[in-house]
Order: sequence, then structure tokens, then C-alpha cells
Amino acid sequence: MSVPDYMQCAEDHQTLLVVVQPVGIVPEESFFKIYKRISTVSQINIRDSQRVLYIRYRHHYPPENNEWGDFQTHRKVVGLITITDCSSAKDWPQTFEKFHIQKEIYGSTLYDSRLFVFGLQGDVAEQSRTDVAFYPSYDECESVEKRIEDFIESLFIVLESKRLDRATDKSGDKIPLLCVPFEKKDFVGLDTDSRHYKKRCQGRMRKHVGDLCLQAGMLQDSLVHYHMAVELLRSVNDFLWLGAALEGLCSASVIYHYPGGTGGKIGPRRAHGSSLPAEAGNRHRPGAQEVLIDPGALTSNGINADTSTEIGRAKNCLSPEDIIDKYKEAISYYSKYKNAGVIELEACVKAVRVLAIQKRSMEASEFLQNAVYINLRQLSEEEKIQRYSILSELYERIGFHRKSAFFKRVAAMQCVAPSITEPGWRACYKLLLETLPGYSLSLDPKDFSKGTHRGWAAVQMRLLHELVYASRRMGNPALSVRHLSFLLQTMLDFLSDQEKKDVTQSLENYTSKCPGTMEFITLPDGLKLPPVPFTKLPIVRSVKLLNLPVSLRPQKMKSLLGQNMSTKSPFIYSPIIAHNRGEERSKKIDFQWVQGDVCEVQLMVYNPMPFELRVENMGLLTTGVEFESLPAALSLPAESGLYPVTLVGVPQSAGQITINGYHTSVFGVFSDCLLDKLPGIKTNGCTVEVIPALPRLQISTSLPRSAHTLQPSSGDEITTNVSVQLYNGETQQLIIKLENIGTEPLEKLEVTSKMVNTKGKLFGDFLSWNLEDTLSQFPLKPGKIATFTVNIKVKLDFSCQENLLQDLNDDTPTRVLDAKSRFSHGLRSPGETINIDGSGFEALVRYRLVDIEVFGTDGAIFSVDAREEETEDGIGI
Repeated sequence: MSVPDYMQCAEDHQTLLVVVQPVGIVPEESFFKIYKRISTVSQINIRDSQRVLYIRYRHHYPPENNEWGDFQTHRKVVGLITITDCSSAKDWPQTFEKFHIQKEIYGSTLYDSRLFVFGLQGDVAEQSRTDVAFYPSYDECESVEKRIEDFIESLFIVLESKRLDRATDKSGDKIPLLCVPFEKKDFVGLDTDSRHYKKRCQGRMRKHVGDLCLQAGMLQDSLVHYHMAVELLRSVNDFLWLGAALEGLCSASVIYHYPGGTGGKIGPRRAHGSSLPAEAGNRHRPGAQEVLIDPGALTSNGINADTSTEIGRAKNCLSPEDIIDKYKEAISYYSKYKNAGVIELEACVKAVRVLAIQKRSMEASEFLQNAVYINLRQLSEEEKIQRYSILSELYERIGFHRKSAFFKRVAAMQCVAPSITEPGWRACYKLLLETLPGYSLSLDPKDFSKGTHRGWAAVQMRLLHELVYASRRMGNPALSVRHLSFLLQTMLDFLSDQEKKDVTQSLENYTSKCPGTMEFITLPDGLKLPPVPFTKLPIVRSVKLLNLPVSLRPQKMKSLLGQNMSTKSPFIYSPIIAHNRGEERSKKIDFQWVQGDVCEVQLMVYNPMPFELRVENMGLLTTGVEFESLPAALSLPAESGLYPVTLVGVPQSAGQITINGYHTSVFGVFSDCLLDKLPGIKTNGCTVEVIPALPRLQISTSLPRSAHTLQPSSGDEITTNVSVQLYNGETQQLIIKLENIGTEPLEKLEVTSKMVNTKGKLFGDFLSWNLEDTLSQFPLKPGKIATFTVNIKVKLDFSCQENLLQDLNDDTPTRVLDAKSRFSHGLRSPGETINIDGSGFEALVRYRLVDIEVFGTDGAIFSVDAREEETEDGIGI
């Protein structure tokens, strides 16, 4: 026997093998539709008996395996069901002839056969035959299952007759010697009358009868026959058949102990209406003894009227621990024969399935390790794939996940072996995907942001490279880009400098044909691959939302502050509200952005790559109000360290906006990086309020700029210094030009003046103005200019002041003119610009006269500066 059945399990020893095959040309879909219905009849209750008959169906079975049917009867094809298409009566003779030819293949072992004919109608179809069933079509065949049940009952009748014939002690008759195919030439010329030869014949026949009893549903009788066969065969050192008798004993014991089966099938294998033995509750007794039963206790139908003997038969079963010992002994006997490699391999597989149920993983691994090194004939590539896949499945069942992944990967590589003319890259890719859990590898990048790295990075990188190559050979470049992106993102810390260069170069080659996206990729089997954002290219350490420039910042109007100080709760303090406000305060920042203004977010990033990193199309990801992100392009030097990057955008409407992250394009892969997915990132808040758009006012004066500044400006002021020289009593006009350079109209202007000095000394009133002509031009529409004139008149009284000259030099008098402009939509300016929000924000510019030179009557000169500045209080001069 040269073709192993890797799906074998211990309970298969009690099944009858039935082959279902097509005859002629039968559509594959139609054939398997009928085959599936036939396979549902896998066990039936025998009439007038408590026995159950089990059937094992195969649609393909090598004829050479059938030659081992005497060695183990469950390998013998005892039933043949053929399915054929026949549309006309003239084709019927030829079809029936093909059926007979098909029977001849397994003719030496067949008990019975059936032919199912579909599509034939007329006189031929109306003939009543037991071995042929006619059906109009594949959809009109309601009686298929009933036909199969009748067929199985006919198999049982033949089986029972053979069992009775072999089990009956015929004194004086010569017992034939059962042989396996390779033994026949070894027994030529042996003395058939020797006692040794007769014992060999008796032991083999006793083992054969045990197989027939097991198939016929007589579990306890089979145990007795197996025990007797073991004793007989051991006495003549017939090791091959001794191993078979021990394996049969193990199989019967496994069926007794584990009625649910060991092959992973669901539910007990006992038919409806049957019951388990009464002593089933004691079947796991450790150290159960092998109590041999007198063969005379057996009856023709396996049921003894004396129920006391049934208790003894239960004790004849091996304990769970003894089952494994006997399996080991049987396998050691099989290993003595080169031609029994398939039998040895299948026995190892059966033992592993039993150990998996017993949860004895280490012992199971020893059996599997032995199975790996069993030499068989030159296997085909398909058989190698099947062998490694089954080994992988068995290792998975005993909890050896990494070993399971190893053999599944070997099977994947076997799918594309050089000797295969048409490599199966899809099958290879599918098997590689199944190895991922065994290597602690997931294709979801989120799993790699949780704590430390799991698994062997070197093996994981090798596997990812193989996935990239397999997907490329499948003709799916998008899949290659996704796997290569995943490798670069998750394994970046484990790549050497040269590997980083190689991977990025390969990625650029792939993305030149198929750019990487943030879309899910759905595989044919339904698996969805999530997108892989490049959060490490570059690495972002902090995100900070920046306030607007001083000239563009909106200011809350004092007259409206009281309206905004309201509360939704009648209580002075509520811990729940305070807690919620604390959370909101941590996310929301304390300044505002303005609709239509360019707003900035600063990121501190660094480049972990050993070469210059080009980041294209980097912009902000937001939720809330509509936001126009203005992309930026970066070029970060190799291993740059922290590097500030400012991303800008323009809010298009008023409301709240939240900065969720940023998007990039690196190596041709587009990434959306969310801040809450970035580990260890620092931020000053993500949510900011956007107020309605404000107009812009640009202010200029007719005075020349001053060469120096008397008093430095504060951080929230925009100042400009101008100067003028006047004699005491002299008057000069200062013309202030107001230009609306925004898109919103200016509606109101207020001008005030105040003295700014430290000692509070009184000097003359320097400034005067008239706003009637100016206010008549309001509201000032966008693009329009308005002017107003300020009269500067020096008028100082020196008559009652002592040491006035010294005082004027110590404290220069300064007169401040405040001009306030209020608007329904707001006002703002760059540089010397006013921002005023009609909802309660104002921005203003102050002109401060500081350097006015005043000539007194005695020729003394006093110096005063004129300075322009922006404060919260107004526009002042």
C-alpha cells in the first residue's frame, strides 16, 4: 500500500468502505450534490438487533490499497455506488457495460453495488431492478436515501454471513493463511503442516474475525478475538500481524471509551434509538485489567442470554493509558517492515488523535515526530502538501501552534515547488495566511501598538516577505503594497539600515504601479485586510494647536462679558458637572480661531530612517466645521531628531473643530494617522472654537516713523512709533487713514484720549478731533478708505511749576488717543490691523504721542514720542 489516508482515525476500523464514483461524463456539481446526499446515510440500526452499522464513503480510492483488505478489513471496498447520465435508451447498453467494468476494479472484495441513472425515461427506466435506480433528473430523486439504506442492509447481510463463516470452528478444516501483498512470495515452499504455521494461520484468522465483529457492531466480541489473536501471534513472532491485532484492540477500546469519536466529528457516533453500555460510566477507570473471556461464551449473533458475562467483556477493554502503550508497541512492530510505512504512519496519526482528546500533548508530539521521519515511496507534490497540512492540523490540535505553523508554511512552499509546472500561488498564499496565528502575527496594525512585541521578529519578517512575493505572483499588486507597508510599519524597529533601504525601494517600485490607500482589501475567502497608516514615518511626538497672530486674535468685548456668564444648573457646585467640565477643558483649548483665517497646528516629528525622508501631501484631519487643509511637503534629514512642522488650514464656517490627526503620503502610500492611535503623543488639546469671520482694518498715519521707542510694547500689542517737533503753542494736524482690506463692512468708530505717565503730573491738553465727517462714511464697505484728523496743539503752563525743565526731562508727557471701532460682523487687521467682533470681540490700535519736541518761551526744548500700538482698550494717540 502506497497511498496513506491522513484522515484515518481509530473509529474508522468499525466502518464499511463504500466508494461512490461517476460513470461516463457527469457534471461535477451534480455528482457532488448526489454524493453529499448519499453521505448523510452514514449509520443505520440493524433490524431486530441492538447493533449499529457505520459506513465510510470515498469518491476516490486507490485500487492497490484494496489489496490490504485482509490485513485490516476497513481498508476493503465492500460497496460500490456509481452515478451516471443517460438521456436516451440507445445509450443504456453502453452505460450498463461501463458499470460492469467499474465493478471489476474492486470485484474481488465487493459485497454489493448500485447504479444510479439520471435523465433516462421510458420503458427501460420502468424496469424493476435491485442494482439499478432510475431518476428523471438530479432534482427529482427523493428516494435516494431510502435506496442507500436498503443497499447498506444488503451489505450487512453479506458481512454477517462472512463473519459467521469465519468465526465458526470447523474441526478438521484447514484454515487458510491470510497475507499482505508483499508476503505472498515469502511463504512459497513453507511446511503448511507445521505447528508454527498453523498457529500463524489461527492467529491471523482470529484477528480477521475480530475486524469483522467490529464492523458488524459486536464490540465486545471483537475485543475477545483481538486478545486471542495477540496471544497466538506473539507466540510465533508474527510481528506485522501482531501489530495489526494490537491496533485493532486499541481501536475497539477507543470506540468504547470515546463514543463521540476522535476525528473531530460532532456528536456521538451511535445511531438514534441505541444506548451506551451500562458500564460506560466506569470506562475511564485507571489501570483496568485485561480479563480474557472464554471463546465459548460467544454466540452466533454476539448476544449471550447470560448477562453476567457482559460485565466481564467490559473489563476486556483497555484503559486509556494502556491504549497508548499498545499503540506504541504496534508501531514498533510496523517499523520492522519497510513495506508497512503507510500502516505505521496512519497508526501514528490515530494515536495522536486519541492523545489530543486525553490532552497529553507531549506524548502526542513524540508520535508526530516519528510520523515525520517515516520513509514512504516517492510522494507526488500533492501528497506532500496533504501530508504537511495534516501534520500541521494535528500539531494545532495538541496546542503546538508554532510547530503547526511551521508545517503549514512548508505545505505552502510545496504548492509552488520548482517541479510543479503550474505553481499554485493562490493555494500558497492561503496557507501562508493560516500560519500567521502560530507565529503570533496579525495583519491588523492595531495589534502592534499594544505593549511589547510578541513572537520572533525575524521569522515574522520572513513570512511577511513571502506573503508579498506570493501576492505579487498572484497578480495582485495592491495586496503586495499592503503587506509590504505592514512589514515596514510594524517591523521598523527590527530592520537593519540596509533592510530599511531595500524595503522602501521595493515599496516605491510597487506603488509606482499601484499606490497604497486607506481602503480595506477583501480577499476571495472573505477576509478583510485593514489599512496600514504610516504612523512611524515620520514619528510624531507632540501636537500643539497655535493661537492666531496678535493682530488677528479676537478679543472678548467687556461690555458683553456679563451676557456670557450664565450657567445651566441652579446649583453653585456640582461634582458631576465639575468632572465633565474638567474632561472638556482637557480637550478644548482657551483661545479661538476665526472663520476664513489661516490656522496653524505644530507637530514635533523626527525621522527614524537612515536616509532623507520625503513626506508629501501632509495635512490635517478634522471633524466638526468644514475645514480646508493646506497640504505641506517635508524633507526630513536622516535620523533628524525632533523637528518642528507647522500644518495650516482655513476653517470655512463657525462652530467647533477637532483635530483628529494628519494625513501623509510616504513612498507612494497614503496614510490617515489618528492622534488617539499614536503611542506616547503629547497634545495641548484637540478641540477649538471657530467664531464667525471678522473684517480687516488697516491703519496708517501722516507722521514719519520715529527712530526709537520710548517704552517697549507688551506681547499682545502691535506698535508703530512716529515723531513730530512742535513749539509751545504750535499746532499740527495728524491724518489717520482707515482702510477696510477685508470682506466684512465696518459699522462704528469710537475715539478716546488719555494721558499716560507715571507721576500723574498735569500738562496741557494736546489732542482734539472731530469724527462727524468720518462717521458719515460708515458703514465702511470692503476696499473703501476713510480718514479723520487729529489736531496736535502744544499748550504748556510754566508759571507755577518749579524745576519744570528737570521734571519734563525725567518724565516725558504722553498723550494717548484711543479709537474704538465696533462692527456687527467684526473687524481685524494684519500688522496695524483692528479685530472687533460684533458678538463681543474687539481689537484696537493705540497711537501714543511720545516724541513731540516743544519749544518753551525761554528756549527750552521738551521731547515727546508718538507711538502706535494695539491693546485691548482702544486705538490711542
